Amino acid sequence: MDKFYQHIFDKQLEVQNMPSNKRIASWATGLLHLLFPDRGAPGFESIKEVEAAFADSESELLELLVKTKACSQCDNKEIAKLFHEKLPDLYRVMLTDAQAIMDGDPAAQSLREVIRTYPGFTAICMYRIAHELWSSGVPLIPRILTEHAHSKTGVDINPGATIGEYLYIDHGTGLVIGETCVIGNHVKLYQGVTLGALSVDKSMAHTKRHPTIEDHVIIYAGATILGGETVIGHHATIGGNVWLTSSVAPYTTVYHQPNSKFVDAKPVI
Repeated sequence: MDKFYQHIFDKQLEVQNMPSNKRIASWATGLLHLLFPDRGAPGFESIKEVEAAFADSESELLELLVKTKACSQCDNKEIAKLFHEKLPDLYRVMLTDAQAIMDGDPAAQSLREVIRTYPGFTAICMYRIAHELWSSGVPLIPRILTEHAHSKTGVDINPGATIGEYLYIDHGTGLVIGETCVIGNHVKLYQGVTLGALSVDKSMAHTKRHPTIEDHVIIYAGATILGGETVIGHHATIGGNVWLTSSVAPYTTVYHQPNSKFVDAKPVI
């Protein structure tokens, strides 16, 4: 047991100064509050205070990158600087996602409601932050962010996925988007959709394992689409509970035909 205790102690020393997952998620949540005051207005009194808040966010990201020790060969200062320089465009794309939900959901009353309450929007925003860091070669932190969103919203988006603008996620619970998935613009995804791999094997780590979803595709609840060579053509509609492992041509509608039985029951008097 002494060797075991020594091993645990040594591992603890390796990570004792690393920030917790909660701290990392708190940074991203705070950034979303800065970008969208509707989610929790900080109460700034001047533009200089706004500028200072974003500077603090950049400094915090740099601290997280350094303390996480995620990438010894990365220029952490440059990564933090470039990330914050890209925030205006990230913000613009996030707004397209909010607009897509607003335009697509009859229950949505306002953009403010979407931004403040919709779990699909929260998951998309956290993915977009994580993907930007992932694209800069940062390991660990992007996955921590998307897994935090997963735990809060039920939406599981791998930070490596490539997703276009105006992504509409309705409800979202149980939605899975794999690492090498490519999604175009104006795509609608409902709850329980899986965009996954045909098989899981470590030798496939650097191959395209997940499907491509082209522009203006609608995928309804419970549909499963698998495989790196599977392409869902633009303007296609995939019905609920459909299982697909092959490509679908543009403008095609695919639906599942259940064998449902209805039994009339006479009321007991």
